[in-house]
Amino acid sequence: GASRTMSLLRDRGFEPILLPLTETVAMPVAADLPVAGAAAVAITSANAVRHAPKEVIAALAALPCHAVGKRTAEAARKAGFLSVSEGPGDAGAMADSLAGDVPGKTVVYLCGRVRFPAFEERLEAAGVPVQAVETYDTLAVHYPDEAVLARLSGQPADAVLVYSAKAAQALKPLASRPTLQRLFEKTWLFALSARIASALDGIAGERLRIAEQPDEE
Repeated sequence: GASRTMSLLRDRGFEPILLPLTETVAMPVAADLPVAGAAAVAITSANAVRHAPKEVIAALAALPCHAVGKRTAEAARKAGFLSVSEGPGDAGAMADSLAGDVPGKTVVYLCGRVRFPAFEERLEAAGVPVQAVETYDTLAVHYPDEAVLARLSGQPADAVLVYSAKAAQALKPLASRPTLQRLFEKTWLFALSARIASALDGIAGERLRIAEQPDEE
């Protein structure tokens, strides 16, 4: 995902530098999921599809698949889901829509171990049971000061794109380290959503911008 973004930025004339603050790793998932009676599959992260075993995808592929946005929908189609609908890019809004489409019926939720609970909470509150299937975990990536200085060639970053709350939580202490502070003291921070931006509180001030819609474009 980061490599794809780097390519898009380079095509638009920027000088992108990759500094992944998290990594995703697959989790073991039982192939014989008890999905009888499930009405739909929900996916709020493309990583949930990328890390799902082929046997799990095959067991769910015939169910209507509701993806939170364009990137997730593309990943779902590529994985083999037969009927994929593309949501508005917001998990809460997708939960409300699903609750109206499948009232009282079970939704299989492909997701990560670390996730924002609002999607499941809204469905459960609307009387829609959620069967969470955790396909991946999100781990923090730790860098010594020297590695960050080398990655940025010792030069301040003009802008940082922050696409997840966990990455934002990792960036905050990184940018506050005494040795690295000067690299980020004038940096503009671009957050994909207000929730992500809230995790950056205190390190950007007026140099924080939030996407109008939670998508990369």
